[in-house]
Amino acid sequence: MNRLFDRLMFRAGVMPVPIAGVLALVLTGTALAGGTHSAHEVPQLLGQPKTTVTYEGNRVTVTFGPVDLPSGHDGELAASLPKHVFALPEDMTMVGYRSRVFTKDGVDLPRQYLHHILLINQDKDSVSCPGEPLFFAGAGLEMTEARFPSGYGVKLVKGQKLMAIVAFYHGVPPTKDVMASFTMEMAPKGTVLQALDVYQVGVNTVCYSQFPKRRADETDEGIEVRPGVQVDRAPLTFRMDGCVKFAYPHGHDHVLLIALENRTAQRTLLRTVPEVGQDGAFLSFLPHQIYHNAQGFGVNRHDAYEVVMVHYPPLHDPQPNLGWGTIYSM
Repeated sequence: MNRLFDRLMFRAGVMPVPIAGVLALVLTGTALAGGTHSAHEVPQLLGQPKTTVTYEGNRVTVTFGPVDLPSGHDGELAASLPKHVFALPEDMTMVGYRSRVFTKDGVDLPRQYLHHILLINQDKDSVSCPGEPLFFAGAGLEMTEARFPSGYGVKLVKGQKLMAIVAFYHGVPPTKDVMASFTMEMAPKGTVLQALDVYQVGVNTVCYSQFPKRRADETDEGIEVRPGVQVDRAPLTFRMDGCVKFAYPHGHDHVLLIALENRTAQRTLLRTVPEVGQDGAFLSFLPHQIYHNAQGFGVNRHDAYEVVMVHYPPLHDPQPNLGWGTIYSM
């Protein structure tokens, strides 16, 4: 089996700015967690839903909005709109996904408008976050189209309670009728695929049930990043043995590096570097920076691992910045 995942904001002045780093792994392996999945509680936003789910061929698209920005965030998952629960009409296997942020008129907006999109399976346990439901897909600033290795996919069962959450940045200029979408590519019916599962790790606290134990400089939106080079590290022990087949990075402005290391074996397992502008603005993760390998690499419950994230907001730049570093791997 295998695991995947994903989650950030703005401020003013030369003050430290929030950032976060998460690594979502999609891998095959043996999980430790078990039990029932129907009693999970997830922070919610009250109000009228503004989210729709549409089906076209082998695509399932979740569309959020329109909403006028800036808008507030609610709950520990920082939702900008009410959470939306839906169920698929039949068993499906996700083999890829892509995201978009735009206006109601169809005009694309800068990627910096989107904080995160989260897709949660409320009827399946998370291995990385005991007692929580599974984050099975997500996106943010990077908006890089993802495609899993041939022969693999994330299985979704008919009737499972799936929840979609979107968060937009606080600091965007006033903008009317903003929308976002998350499109899941499904395998053609009858295709035989090996199941991938999702595992989430990060420099920041990725499990919302553990938010009260976060470090002093961390908020719902991430870890404070000061001007100049900043290296953040977090130790990691995997709760399952598995093989990572796919790694989807997630980063924000001024991130220079996201990495996963096996400290016991002294090996760098993942090392991704984004394309950035001259001012450090995040542009994209180029295709060769997204790990995609049917052979994969192994992780286990016994070795010591570490997630590493490097940011560099310019010393002379007083503008607020938010950093984030994540990788979705399978």
